[in-house]
Amino acid sequence: MKTHHLITGLMVASGLLLLNACNSASSGEEIEVKFLVGSALEKFCSQAAHQFNRQKHKLENGQAFYLSCEAKGSGDVVSKVVSLAEQFKAGTLPPEAPEFPTLISVDGDIYLTQLRYQINQIFPGQNYIPQVTDAPLLANSPMVFMVPSEVAVGLRKQENLYQALLNAKTHQDLDPNSPLLPIHFVQTAPTRSNSGLQTLVTQFASVANKPPEQLTVENIQQYQSQVQQIQSKVTRYGISTNSLASDMVKNGSFWASIASVYESSVIAANTNKKSNLVQYEAIYPRSTFTSNMRAILPNAPWVSADEQAAAEQIIEYLRSPEAQKIATEFGLRPGVPGVALGAKFSPQFGVDPNARYDSLRSPEPEVVEAMLKSWQEFAKKPSKVVIVVDSSGSMVGRKLSGVQNTLRYYIESLGVKERIALIDFDSEIRPPVVVDGTSEGRNQGMLFINNLKAEGGTKLYDATLSAQTWLQQNQQPDAINAVIILTDGEDSASQISLDKLQQELKKTGFNTDQRIAFFTIGYGKKGEFNSTVLQEIADLNSGYYRQGDPETISTLMADLQVEF
Repeated sequence: MKTHHLITGLMVASGLLLLNACNSASSGEEIEVKFLVGSALEKFCSQAAHQFNRQKHKLENGQAFYLSCEAKGSGDVVSKVVSLAEQFKAGTLPPEAPEFPTLISVDGDIYLTQLRYQINQIFPGQNYIPQVTDAPLLANSPMVFMVPSEVAVGLRKQENLYQALLNAKTHQDLDPNSPLLPIHFVQTAPTRSNSGLQTLVTQFASVANKPPEQLTVENIQQYQSQVQQIQSKVTRYGISTNSLASDMVKNGSFWASIASVYESSVIAANTNKKSNLVQYEAIYPRSTFTSNMRAILPNAPWVSADEQAAAEQIIEYLRSPEAQKIATEFGLRPGVPGVALGAKFSPQFGVDPNARYDSLRSPEPEVVEAMLKSWQEFAKKPSKVVIVVDSSGSMVGRKLSGVQNTLRYYIESLGVKERIALIDFDSEIRPPVVVDGTSEGRNQGMLFINNLKAEGGTKLYDATLSAQTWLQQNQQPDAINAVIILTDGEDSASQISLDKLQQELKKTGFNTDQRIAFFTIGYGKKGEFNSTVLQEIADLNSGYYRQGDPETISTLMADLQVEF
C-alpha cells in the first residue's frame, strides 16, 4: 500500500513538473537579458543580438529568453549601475526591477576597475562585480592617434607625442616637412567616455614618464599643469568616440588634425568617407591602452538564477567564431584567438593589422578619481557658451516648463571654469544674462529661468546673429567658444535674411581665428520648425543639429554640455 501511494505521488509530482515546464515553455513569456554596453560595442551587440535571438534559445527548464542591448558612454554605464545599486541598498528598488541590466560591458579595464571599486564601496566585501581577469573578453581595440595622411609621417617620428604637444603649435614644429597646419586636438570627455579617460591617463603617464599603475595621487597635482598645456590644444570634447571621429572627417583638418580614438574609429572613418575626402591613418604609440571590452556578469541579488544561466549562454555565443566575425566587421579585434581579422584591418583602411605596442595597465582607482577631479577643476580647457532660448508664444505650456527644467539642470552642472550667456528671444531680443559656476552666477541663471514667458513671434535669425556678435565681442581666446540655439518655430520677425545670416556666420567659422561653433535644437514635432535651416546653421560652423521634445531635451542638453 505504501509503495502504491509512493508511485502515485511520484507520478503526480512528475506530471506537475512536466505541466509547469510546458506552461513555462509555451506561455510566450521570455526572459529579457539586458546588456548595457559601452558605445564602442553598440553595433556589435546589436547585430549579434539579432543573430542570437533568431535561434530561439531556452534554458534547461524550458524557459525562453532573448538578448537586448543598450549603449551608453562607459562613464554613463558605470554611473547608471552604481545609481541602481544605491537604490537597491536603500530599499527603493527591488532586485527584480526591470531597470537592472543582467550583463554589463565598458570599453576598457579602467572603467571596469572603477565600477568594481564603487560597487564595493556600497556593498563592502560582497564582490558583486567580478575582477578584470574573471570577465571574459569579447573584443578589443587599441587607442591610437587618428590623423590625416599629410601629417602622419611627421607624427610617427615622435618618441612621445604628448610630450611633444606641450610646446608645439603647428605640425611644422614637430616635423619641418609637415604642412604649416595648426595643431588642433580632439578627445572625448573622460567623465563620460572610456577613450577620453584612457587619453587622460595616458597624458598624465606621458608627462610624468611613469607607467600608469605607478602614478600616485600626489603625482596628479604635480603634473596637472603640463596636462593642462596639452588640453589647451583641444578643439572639442565629445561623448562618443566614433561620432568624434566622424565629425573630424566631416569638418576637416583645420577643425582637428589629431584625435585620440580607437583603432576601430579609424577603420569606420575610412569606411564611410567619400572617395574625394582625406585619408586618415592610425598612429600607434609605443605604449597605449588596449581597450578591452569584456562581458561583466554580476554575482548580485538583482541577477536571478535564470538570468545568470541565460547570460552564460549569451557570453558563450558572443565568444563563438560566428559572433567574433561580426566584431571584426565593425573594426574590433576579436576577443578570442583563432579568428581572422578580415579585410578591413589593412593600410587601405588606415590601420596596421600587425601593430605592436606595449599595453598600458590601469592606475589605482583613487588615482583615477584624482585625475578626473583635476581635469574638471583645473586641466580641462575652459568654455564660453551662449544659449539662445526661443520663448515665443508657441512655447506655452509643457514646452516652456521642459526648457526651464533643462536650463536649471544645465546651470547647476556648470563647472568652476565654465561661463555661459543666456539670451531670451521672441519678437524681441533681450540682453544676455551671464552665468558661471559660482553660487552668485547660478542665482542669476535661476532669475533668467523664472522670468521666461511664452509670448510673441520668432526672431530667430536676428537672435542668432546677436549671439554671434556678443561672443565675438566677449570671446575668450583660450576657451572653446560655442552657441546653442533652441527653437520650436520658423523665423517670422527678423530684419535680416537667412542668406545674410549665413554670410555673417562664415566670418566666425573654423577656417578663421574666431572658431565659434553653432549647435541647433529643433524643439517639438517635425513640421513645427525648419530643420533644414537649423541643419545649415550648424553645418556652417562645425556644430550639429538635433531634434528634441519635452522628454528628450534634458538628455540632449546634457550631451551638448559635455562637448565643451
